[in-house]
Amino acid sequence: MSALSAAAPRTRVALATERPLAKWGPLAALLVIGAALRLSTLGLQSFWYDEAFTPVHVLHHGLAATMRSVAHTENSPPLWYLVAWLDVRVLGDGAVALRLPSALAGIGTIAVAWPIGEELGGRLCALVSAALVAVNPLFFWYSQEARTYSLFVLASALSLLFFLRARRLRTGRAMAAFALSGALALLTHYFAVFLVVPMAALLVAERATRRAALPAVAALACVGGALVPLLAAQGGHGTQWIGRWALSSRLQAIPQYYLTGYSGAPLGHGIELLVALPILAGAALGARRLLLSPQGQAARLVAALAAVAILAPILLAAVGADYLAPRNLVGAMVPLTAVVAYLFVPGAARPGLALAAVLAAGFLAVCVDVDLSPRLQRGNWRGLARELASSRRSAAITTVELGGAPLQYYLPDLSVLPRHSRVAVAEIDETGYSPLRPSAGRAPAPGFSLRARGSVDGLVFYRFVSPVARTLSQARLRGHVITRARPVVLVGRAAHVTSAPARG
Repeated sequence: MSALSAAAPRTRVALATERPLAKWGPLAALLVIGAALRLSTLGLQSFWYDEAFTPVHVLHHGLAATMRSVAHTENSPPLWYLVAWLDVRVLGDGAVALRLPSALAGIGTIAVAWPIGEELGGRLCALVSAALVAVNPLFFWYSQEARTYSLFVLASALSLLFFLRARRLRTGRAMAAFALSGALALLTHYFAVFLVVPMAALLVAERATRRAALPAVAALACVGGALVPLLAAQGGHGTQWIGRWALSSRLQAIPQYYLTGYSGAPLGHGIELLVALPILAGAALGARRLLLSPQGQAARLVAALAAVAILAPILLAAVGADYLAPRNLVGAMVPLTAVVAYLFVPGAARPGLALAAVLAAGFLAVCVDVDLSPRLQRGNWRGLARELASSRRSAAITTVELGGAPLQYYLPDLSVLPRHSRVAVAEIDETGYSPLRPSAGRAPAPGFSLRARGSVDGLVFYRFVSPVARTLSQARLRGHVITRARPVVLVGRAAHVTSAPARG
């Protein structure tokens, strides 16, 4: 008897140490997987235009100058640029350093997806929700991009989590948490309004939460109002490309982005359908529970919020206020993922969990394929810059506009050749991507001959040289490009540039 009594405390101690591991072990494993996926290849891909634009044109030594650049050159709220400015001060402006905040935000979103799933459907729903967020190709892509989208996803997830808790707890502390997370979302991306405003409206509309919610909603309104002058100053800068992209194609891209990621189009609709099949099967398995079960009220509400956050920008685009870029909807994809997770965990859990495992495996396969396949990666401007740097004397580079900032990032001595100017050059490097103009490969000016041509993961270059430096106008150089995209001309800072008007 005494031996049993002595063993009892040890048993209780063992259980006390095992239960936290059993409770949090799966989430810890998912965080490790998500971190390994995001951090191990953080510097693998080259910067593309939007990423390079920030360190080249937006970030300055002083914070005030940086914020002025945000107002005049960007079309997003200031929070991410503040994070990037602090990041550069501490870690420098290398690709890994600039992408690290996005990677950390992506890892954090996995942790937030777990309690969102618990709010909707308990522990199994939490497990599936966090697992799908950990390996979803779209979240993975933006976790490795030095832009605002991964932080937007995290802030949107936090605002959804604290909204659900505020409805359930109805306390001032829960409402304050919702107000803070909602404010962070609004300060990260303007499309947060399509998620935060409906949540705030629901809290005010429901009698049980109205009184506690009013101060929180008032605080959110103040944050939104403070952003209006910045929004007006930015004036949709740099969004003209959206209108040139057919609305029908953008609508098709929304599910493609979620299923196979931002760069998944080359995989084709067949792969997209294969990835979608487990979701469709899960919908058949769990739709009844989602639509009719009393326990599905929170999931139905989250599904409605996701639908509003996706459909509202589509309706605005249809009536002429067209800012619908599929990537701007990424904040709605965490609530969508939570609802998908809920569909997979009805009463008979095994079939649903098997489907969830198949979907997660499909997501993970796409992420690995992105790491292995240059055709699915960002354009390799870093590799092209190495080719151009290997033979640059007195050179001018003509490239597509989307190549200007990346080449300036990787070749820091380059600057844009002003209009109505001339430059003396002995080498002209023409760069771009397919489809090429029929004139590609022809000499851009008398006295120049083709010396080399090549391709770096699909980015094409032609190198023309002259035995002596020749003076050419910006208009002449800009007019002879190898692709139909909008061109830009870059020259070294030491180039001999004159400002006199030129005729060619």
